Amino acid sequence: MLAPEQELGETEIKKVEQEELTPREIVSYLSRYIVGQDEAKKAIAIALRNRIRRMKLPEHLREEITPKNILMIGPTGVGKTEIARRISKLIDAPFIKVEATKYTEVGYVGKDVESIIRDLVNIAITEEKSKAKRIMRRKAEKIATEKVINEIMIQKNIPPERKGEVMQNFFEGKFDDEIIFVDVEEKPQIDIITPISVPGLEEIQDQLRTLFSSIAPKRTRKKAMKLKDALKAIEEAEAEKMINMEEIIRNALWKVENKGIVFIDEIDKLINPKGHGPDVSGEGVQRDLLPIIEGTVVNTRYGSVRTDFILFIAAGAFHVASPSELIPELQGRLPIRVELKPLTKEDFMRILKLPENSPLRHYQILLKTEDVEVEFTDDAIEKIAEYAYKINSSTENIGARRLHTIVEKVMEDISFDAPYLKGQKIIINAKYVQEKIEPILKEENLSKYIL
Repeated sequence: MLAPEQELGETEIKKVEQEELTPREIVSYLSRYIVGQDEAKKAIAIALRNRIRRMKLPEHLREEITPKNILMIGPTGVGKTEIARRISKLIDAPFIKVEATKYTEVGYVGKDVESIIRDLVNIAITEEKSKAKRIMRRKAEKIATEKVINEIMIQKNIPPERKGEVMQNFFEGKFDDEIIFVDVEEKPQIDIITPISVPGLEEIQDQLRTLFSSIAPKRTRKKAMKLKDALKAIEEAEAEKMINMEEIIRNALWKVENKGIVFIDEIDKLINPKGHGPDVSGEGVQRDLLPIIEGTVVNTRYGSVRTDFILFIAAGAFHVASPSELIPELQGRLPIRVELKPLTKEDFMRILKLPENSPLRHYQILLKTEDVEVEFTDDAIEKIAEYAYKINSSTENIGARRLHTIVEKVMEDISFDAPYLKGQKIIINAKYVQEKIEPILKEENLSKYIL
């Protein structure tokens, strides 16, 4: 049977907002979604708590303490990315996940590593902007409501003394599908086209686009919209006017510098195969990452950003190469090493039963929308875990991702026929799982492609 679903409690949310979560509480939160890997959870929890401790120090001491960056080593599908994803949801800090293979050495066509920090700044600006809009929402809502009601009265020639009646009808939703005309600001579409891709050029293109947009005259036009859509559009425009962009940029840059987290996946792919010389997507990128991880200043369209206190978490499977084959300078900048263990059959069973993001629970929730109740017996869960472990051992080991593949095959027919099974309770046992998976396993070539 599956564990009951949990939610982030009010006390926990308050602690997240106040940044008072203890390492034990962070590990407990991660354990609700990720099975095992306690060492990795512990290392991440300590790193996050150390940032909170650093912020409580006097300014002169704060400057001396830099984060201890982490290198996570482990095969695919064991929880490296999921840990990073869950942390980004838990904490109020700018977070970016990138793949090391997408970057090239400075001087070559492609993305340079400094764009990681520029992208992180853009994420922080967007988050701060959304937060400011939420604060201003009530005021913006009030102004938008007033504007929409006035527009209805003008269009329908309703006298001012009947405004109370119009407002009542408005709040009851009687005007939701009415078409009204609202003033919409037209933003000029300016494209800066360059014949080739040059590192750092994206930033210049953005700056030129912003410059030309500010020079271009602002124009508005009347647009016919449904009242409920018009209300949202006006509310958004009003909230935009109220926010202080300078303050947002200032807060976002501070957050990036002091709380930013960069998760670099597939760092093992930057190791050049033995017998090959250096290439633009390998050792060169490692060398370009050095100053950013150690601490440098990156220029962005919003201002300069110091990377000294950004926490870097690198991860890789290291199937072909070992961490010791990374260039020595980069190894030194990733002092905390955590090994994530391959998943066993028992781990697979726990993944299917316990976490809130269990693939079985996902299917139960989805089919509930069709009024179909699905129950998995303990022997069915054990059988799915057994198949996942067996296939991972005999073919490519893709970790917990194998469970999703098997569950998809098991649920295929039920999912297809769900609209005709309304009101029914379907119990899935080991025999049913076996009937769906065993024929595919017998065909060895077929199982490689399907499972």
